[in-house]
Amino acid sequence: MITVGLIAQDGLKQKLEESGDIKVVFDVSGAEARKYLDKFPCDVVVTELMMPGEDGFALLENYRNVKFIVASELKSEVFVIRALDLGAKYYLVKPLELPVLLQRISSVKGGEVGGDKMLRRKTVSEKSLDERISNIFVSVGIPAHIRGYQFLREGIKLAVENPPIINAITKSLYPSIAERFDTTPSKVERAIRHAIEVAWNRGKIENINSVFGVKVYNSSEKPTNGEFIALLADKMLLECAY
Repeated sequence: MITVGLIAQDGLKQKLEESGDIKVVFDVSGAEARKYLDKFPCDVVVTELMMPGEDGFALLENYRNVKFIVASELKSEVFVIRALDLGAKYYLVKPLELPVLLQRISSVKGGEVGGDKMLRRKTVSEKSLDERISNIFVSVGIPAHIRGYQFLREGIKLAVENPPIINAITKSLYPSIAERFDTTPSKVERAIRHAIEVAWNRGKIENINSVFGVKVYNSSEKPTNGEFIALLADKMLLECAY
């Protein structure tokens, strides 16, 4: 069981506890944050940055012993870098994708990676990365002959090389893939969605959950394109972190 604290994260408590492996120790406003951080230690704390009554950056700076995940509406790279420099383990941009958050919480609890470690990852050869992604696609049932296979692989590689791009999937990621394959962003989006649907229709859900290391999916729910790319890119980064 992972214990989690929430600061200025409206509506998140129930979703996390329904996952079955998380106990929310506190769910408070920014103004109440310090009192609860002092009295109720937990494995991971998910916090906003800009909130009434408290400065999230000040919390990161003053509670260095706490394992923070930032979940914020602030998208600027300046804020991301500052939060990671202050010790945040991950920086997620709202609206949150629950499977991604669950995996980040699990990773932080297990001590597998921190924000700075993720940025200081080992260099992975192009061939090695292609092979590892292809092996995962085979495992989860994405056939190599469909167009979405190539688009999805390219999207994961781009997210490994530049993690913040996943927060601009329609403005940056799809156009980058489209330019690489001389097509349009809308066709990229549809082809990737189709590739994921093919995997789900083949019913290899256990393989998919095994790849992610967390049971986040069942046969009745599919990840969004962004969730799927982010989770697989994160897996590549975790394997290369040191």
